[in-house]
Amino acid sequence: MGEQKKISLMKEELQAAEETMLPSFISKYEEDERAGARKLVQQARNRMEALERERQRIWNLKEYERKYESAGLVCGIDEAGRGPLAGPVVAGAVILPKDCSILYINDSKKLSEKKREELYEVIMNEALAAGIGMVSPQRIDEINILQATYEAMREAIQKLSLTPDILLNDAVTIPQISIPQVSIIKGDAKSISIGAASIIAKVTRDRLMAEYDKIMPEYGFAKNKGYGTKEHMAAIQLHGPSPIHRRTFIK
Repeated sequence: MGEQKKISLMKEELQAAEETMLPSFISKYEEDERAGARKLVQQARNRMEALERERQRIWNLKEYERKYESAGLVCGIDEAGRGPLAGPVVAGAVILPKDCSILYINDSKKLSEKKREELYEVIMNEALAAGIGMVSPQRIDEINILQATYEAMREAIQKLSLTPDILLNDAVTIPQISIPQVSIIKGDAKSISIGAASIIAKVTRDRLMAEYDKIMPEYGFAKNKGYGTKEHMAAIQLHGPSPIHRRTFIK
């Protein structure tokens, strides 16, 4: 019966197949000698292998979470927007379940915008708790970007519905926090919790900059997200700074 099926229909079947259906797709069609069928079976095998590699990567990404799970609830913290000339700095705090199996989490900068948006929804759905902290451009000018980042991180922790027992931070130690902290260099690429926090912080900030773009389209915020691109610098020269520009960044 498998041999009678048109290649085009087999292709549709494979495209619609969820990962649990891949083994049955392979066994159903692996005896089919047609070149098109062999190609599709190979594609199904490749998909299974890629998923297995991704699962292994995620297992490795949970190394710090496993190391500290005996302490209790592990929370990852990261920020987005330390470098831009405009907009707030945003911090994310995420407590994932111990058996978390969300695939494709990574340092948000290594993911496409589409992937970040997809993962944002999954993380917000599956996290035991998630918090966002935000500090305005005016406050950044007042206290400097590092202190503003710490402030945003403290706010993100306060907004969690659960109190974490240990914090995994991306390369910083946050002052005025009594919870034990572990600072991990390049943590957003080494810890699943920090990676998740980096994604929710980045998506929250990017969405906000897209909203600002509707009000002040001349600066191209939807595209540049407040970073100092050539076009953005030219727009500041032409129109002067907007209410969301960081004055200390554009002297």
